[in-house]
Amino acid sequence: MNTHTPVSASTPASGMKVLKLVSVLLDYPRPELWTFADELREAAADPVLLTPGQRVALSGFVDALLALDPMEAEERWLSLFDRGRAMSLLLFEHIHGESRDRGQAMVDLVETYRSNGFEIGVRQLPDYLPLVLEYLSTRPHEEIADWLKHVGHILELLAARALERESPYATLFETLVVIAHGKVDLSVMRQRVATESRDDTPEAIDRVWEEEAVRFGPEAPSEDCAPATRLPTGAQRFESRGLQ
Repeated sequence: MNTHTPVSASTPASGMKVLKLVSVLLDYPRPELWTFADELREAAADPVLLTPGQRVALSGFVDALLALDPMEAEERWLSLFDRGRAMSLLLFEHIHGESRDRGQAMVDLVETYRSNGFEIGVRQLPDYLPLVLEYLSTRPHEEIADWLKHVGHILELLAARALERESPYATLFETLVVIAHGKVDLSVMRQRVATESRDDTPEAIDRVWEEEAVRFGPEAPSEDCAPATRLPTGAQRFESRGLQ
């Protein structure tokens, strides 16, 4: 079922099939994904981390995705994740923006991967959420929980935005929030998101490109969108690099 090319020498922790599944489903839906239909459905039914209701929701997402023509699935993914920054799957986009700290944070993240025997085999930025989840699916449960709690605020934000846009991808983010926090309560975050201006319209995208051409030294998002200050196990080096 591995549509990513990163490899690891570690053995996935028990029950982490669901984390690997979300990693694959969040990634760009390449045509070869449809050849793994049985494995996708089996992973969606994994009882270890999910409640019956969550399994139904995740299985429903898988079935709906596989029912699409690959080109339709690709367009759906692009319309959500590749138009504007609000739904970016690059975690540091929501933490550092385009600030200088982002580059060093990526270097440190790559070092964390390598120190645990995980090599990135694709030309992808290390903070790409599907890649982060691919890595976490090889780690012990306690470490996974620590990392997901650390970025839990971002996962909740993405879940709320996906719900606001009536996207089925909200199911995947809600699944991650459950793994991180044990429950989903997006009421406060949805109130916040409801007041946001959409950044995925043609007009908004044009404005961003115009601003990018003349703006120097863009700053990271405000602190209320930052994750918790305690860092995930194995990533303490980020502390001095602005991931706070």
